[in-house]
Amino acid sequence: MRSTHKATTHNLLRLKKLGIDSRNEHLVFMRRDCRVCISEGFEALSRLWVSAGTRRLAASLIVVDDHKRLEMDELGLSEAATTFLQVEEGDLVRLSHLGALDSMSDIRRKIYGNPLDQTAYRRIVADVIDLSLSNIQLSAFLTACSGERLSTNEVVYLTRAMVEAGEKLEWEEPAVFDKHCVGGLPGNRTTPIVVSIAAAAGLTIPKTSSRAITSPAGTADTMETLTEVNLSIGQMKKVVEQEGGCLVWGGSLKLSPADDVLIRVERALDIDSEGQMIASVLSKKAAAGSTNVVIDIPVGETAKVRNHEAAQRLAKNMKEVGKFIGLDVEIVITDGSQPVGRGIGPALEARDVLAVLNNTAGAPNDLAARAVTLAGRLLEMAKKSDKGNGERAAAEILRSGAAWEKFKGICQAQGSLKTPPEARYRHEVTAESSGNVGFIDNRKIAKVAKLAGAPTSPASGVMMLTTLGEAVLQGQPIFEIHADAEGELAYALEYLGDHSDIIRTKK
Repeated sequence: MRSTHKATTHNLLRLKKLGIDSRNEHLVFMRRDCRVCISEGFEALSRLWVSAGTRRLAASLIVVDDHKRLEMDELGLSEAATTFLQVEEGDLVRLSHLGALDSMSDIRRKIYGNPLDQTAYRRIVADVIDLSLSNIQLSAFLTACSGERLSTNEVVYLTRAMVEAGEKLEWEEPAVFDKHCVGGLPGNRTTPIVVSIAAAAGLTIPKTSSRAITSPAGTADTMETLTEVNLSIGQMKKVVEQEGGCLVWGGSLKLSPADDVLIRVERALDIDSEGQMIASVLSKKAAAGSTNVVIDIPVGETAKVRNHEAAQRLAKNMKEVGKFIGLDVEIVITDGSQPVGRGIGPALEARDVLAVLNNTAGAPNDLAARAVTLAGRLLEMAKKSDKGNGERAAAEILRSGAAWEKFKGICQAQGSLKTPPEARYRHEVTAESSGNVGFIDNRKIAKVAKLAGAPTSPASGVMMLTTLGEAVLQGQPIFEIHADAEGELAYALEYLGDHSDIIRTKK
């Protein structure tokens, strides 16, 4: 049994700031020959309680052999852990064994295929938000939930737990609208156009969007090249009160905060579980105070949803879960056989959005048509248009310039309307043979855009120069790579050297 003296003095070390950012995982750094490390038997990646005063957090141990960085009686913490504990350099920090978390027992049950109840999901979500679970443990949870391993009830439990754990917005209007795309289709940046049309028609549409998970850009990434997206709840409400809508990053609002932690791990795993996706989407809609949501499900051979059977199943589950949490969900199943618009990457997609809103000659018609279809469905849900006439009404709002004026108003209310940046380097990729374009691989073209630097480098990505069915000649440019660094351009070109079948022609 440990003495009180040992628990209060022996396990204390002084903080030395190392300036290490570990994003969504708390880390503690200790020398291998540190007295606490040796006496407690701590090893690399041991899970520890780290406490200072009345504040405590769970962290993973990184063992350091570089004695120049830490003295014998010192430890280091990741920046987020330092902030959470509210400690300064030289403050004493206490360490102890973490022991078993109840949420890990729940996760182990899920790994072995057992269903979890509402209480279990509340425990897991609480520990996700507190960063008490390591990235390894989160990976295990997300993997256990992938495929079709979550029942409808479990998706409802997870969604509710995610909503309950964060802020929840309330609006005076009885009906609040939203729109979402399940993703998997490069360049499908309809949201800014849809929000502008809907708000111009008088709908209340407080749009919160995510950053990219596995894609070259999320709506928040694209909008950040045009205006400020990191708004507080108070700032967001002012924008909505003034303009009827907004286009902000949901992560800055603490709406369904567990989702942003899980998204970062999903990005590293390059997976997108259907049940987790439903919980992610609908929890944020419910937390934002929405009552009516239109969801776009693109279907294509290389889209996230591969066939209409899978789309219909996803649509059914979305509507069913929505009903349980008080959301009226309508689904629009769309063509996902090729990228939408021309730009793939934040700034390139922003330029497409501006071209459509300005009714510019040569603006991508497919992007405009998809946005009008989705906005039309919202107008019908809001009874701003008769059933079947929503698209016509939405198209007129876009054509008249009212959507552009509304978009400018939203951007100015959020801070400013900026010009999207341009990349320093461009490289044309040409057709290997003449013929009609018969296939475009969405996943591989998105990979090229990411290797070129998107979304981290907002000006980077891919500019499409051809579409399905178009006749091209051998040597004709079919897409253009944009990059801000020679190294990233080289990565994209190296990938292309091994994947020359991204766009295929047929005679």
